[in-house]
Amino acid sequence: MIYPQNAIEKLGFTEIRELVKEKCLSEAGRQMVDKIQPQVKADQIDRFLKQTNEFKNLLTHDAPLPVDHIYAIKPLAEKAKVEGAFLSEEEFYRILLSLRTVYAIIRYFNEREGQYAHLELLFEHLPIEKAIVRSIEQVLDDRGRLKDNASRLLLDLTQQITKSEQEARKRLDSVFKQAQAQGWTADGNLTIRDGRMCIPILAENKRKLKGLIHDESATGQTAYIEPEEVFHLNNKVRDLEFERRREVIRILTDLTSELRPHVPLLLAYHGLLTKLDFVRAKALFAIDIQANMPILTKDAGINLVQAKHPLLLLNAIRDKSHTVVPLNIKIDDTDRIILVSGPNAGGKSVCMKTVGLLQLMLQSGLLIPADDTSSMGVFKQIFADIGDDQSIESDLSTYSAHLSKMKHFSTFANARTLILIDEFGTGTDPQFGGPIAEAVLEQLNKKQVRGVVTTHYSNLKLFASHTDGLENASMLFDNTQMKPLYILQVGKPGSSYAFEIAQKIGLSKEILESAKTKIGVQQKKIDTLLVDLERDKKEVLDTKFAVTKREKELIELKAKYESLQAYIEENKKEILKKAKEEAKVILKDANRLVENTISEIRSVKADKEKTKAIRSKLNQSLDQHSAATTKPKESKTLVKKESEGFEVGDWIRIDDSGSEGEIIEVTKNNSLIVALGELRTVVKANRVTKLRSKEKSKAIKRIGGVSTTSAADFHPEVDVRGMRTEDALHKIELVLDRAVMIGYPSLKIVHGKGDGILRKFVRDYLRKYNHVSRFEDEHADRGGDGITYAYIG
Repeated sequence: MIYPQNAIEKLGFTEIRELVKEKCLSEAGRQMVDKIQPQVKADQIDRFLKQTNEFKNLLTHDAPLPVDHIYAIKPLAEKAKVEGAFLSEEEFYRILLSLRTVYAIIRYFNEREGQYAHLELLFEHLPIEKAIVRSIEQVLDDRGRLKDNASRLLLDLTQQITKSEQEARKRLDSVFKQAQAQGWTADGNLTIRDGRMCIPILAENKRKLKGLIHDESATGQTAYIEPEEVFHLNNKVRDLEFERRREVIRILTDLTSELRPHVPLLLAYHGLLTKLDFVRAKALFAIDIQANMPILTKDAGINLVQAKHPLLLLNAIRDKSHTVVPLNIKIDDTDRIILVSGPNAGGKSVCMKTVGLLQLMLQSGLLIPADDTSSMGVFKQIFADIGDDQSIESDLSTYSAHLSKMKHFSTFANARTLILIDEFGTGTDPQFGGPIAEAVLEQLNKKQVRGVVTTHYSNLKLFASHTDGLENASMLFDNTQMKPLYILQVGKPGSSYAFEIAQKIGLSKEILESAKTKIGVQQKKIDTLLVDLERDKKEVLDTKFAVTKREKELIELKAKYESLQAYIEENKKEILKKAKEEAKVILKDANRLVENTISEIRSVKADKEKTKAIRSKLNQSLDQHSAATTKPKESKTLVKKESEGFEVGDWIRIDDSGSEGEIIEVTKNNSLIVALGELRTVVKANRVTKLRSKEKSKAIKRIGGVSTTSAADFHPEVDVRGMRTEDALHKIELVLDRAVMIGYPSLKIVHGKGDGILRKFVRDYLRKYNHVSRFEDEHADRGGDGITYAYIG
């Protein structure tokens, strides 16, 4: 399928496999990654892609999969299969931990039945055999050691050994104290020699203590003696230990025999853990490269939308100063072969390699870094001619090696073949290399192959412009700043910009003029035309970008206008409502005043002087009431906002909402940044009123003194371990906002290590948070990359 075989390496697929291997937890999983090869069966590829995509969704949106212990069960099962063999305590403990992991995984998916349909196929009809676990747990403790009560004999022997060791030690201590009292011992305490406890005795006194000499010091001044009376007790302990060891072997042998009938099931469990580890590694890698699952089609075509080269993308993520320009390319029945031209170092080869590498990844069951609206078909063959393959052993020159591949391409390629050719036709005299390349391209086009070809040859560009099935494309170049834009433009060929680049490098004007006279007039016209076309395309692209930007600004202005209009309408209704209420009060007061006046006039029986006085009093009351309603109201506790400016530290009340807060910043455009407790807001100066001293004190007391005590109450550490991604980011956002508000310099975020998923999302969020200047790992001795320090500035 792949020709030549080293094309996999030249396209970068070998590096992709190594990166996926790094994500595996088990050696069996890594071996499975080594066997990854592009497949040609669409249903098989579809199943692999959906399994990886489901695992990616699981890792990013669901609770962690319980994969704490994954050991290689297969070699242990193979060992247990041999009659008479037995597994050690450590080997049984590995099986126990692995089985617990398997059962936890099966329960995990059973609880989510139907949610991960393609992953569930990995362990369909696989039972949970608890009898195996119970048998092992009866023999082993939680640390993987054989229980003392695994059998009655074992318990009895263990107790005898303990008792004999205590008796021997007690007797040895007694002899040691006696020897010390006699002055026989050398400096130091009891020591072990040849596995036996000995007393250090001075060489001149070694005959005074009966026992076995096990060793002497390097100077010969100290002898290490095991007392005779202790020697027999130690021998007894040794014999008991031998008996205990025989009993342990018997227990392990019986347990292995009990396990032997379940060997096929153990092998099935091993296969499940290996496959899950393999798919998990692919999903983790997909998260790293921001990959998605494209639409898999039956046609041999490619439609990549916002595609990126995965290796370049990883480098750009590590080196934040670089970005990867996305690629958009379509290969279908109409445009089968895309002929890419343009300047050197303009991205032609990267474009071609991106198409080839993503096709290899897709057919190997790996998600690709492209928009999920992309669609890709399945190719039976992938042929590539990349780089210099000259061979001394085969006596092939560079051009001969290229021709050898062209022979294979033209002989074996068909409509289900993807060809990738870099610098087509180079390696020999362009006068002959160009026509030969054109003839080969014509033959490949007749076979209706699909592919991407890069070239500088003008005859190939001309051939593609009037041949069905071929389509010119170029890498855009900024000929004013003389730098590539790395954007693929389909439909027009591109210039090599040979003279422009040579001029920028500094080649003398005399040489350039001489070179221009040596090239053909027709070639010069073609190249000039291509440069002009490139310039026109650049202007159109810039104009399109400017129009798009202006449209976006107009949409934002329209939204602001509509918001402002809604705000005015809402306040208008509120003002009218208040005016009507005040009018009702005024009318009620006026009616009461008139009624009282009439009553007084009646009471004085219409006396002229008294009636005149009453009317004067009525007019005076009406004048006062009118003056009170027309004069602007002024709060006893507020200061006119027109009369005074605002400064940091002033306390204000927002007119619209009545909220009170402290000014923490005054901006140049007459806006105020106000702290409302632990929240911040931005308001215009003409929408707030400054508080007097008494009102300010009340406000501070009411809010709780946030401006003076919030820093003392603030705890600059947040622990999000075990939390879901959305909950963790929400919690971090709240603490970050408060830290920014009170001016705290840094924040400690404890997210744990695990698979690194939560750490990645936390750090992606910190990169987007404007007030975070940088972040770094905690010191390795205090948590390493399980803790992130975010610095605020």
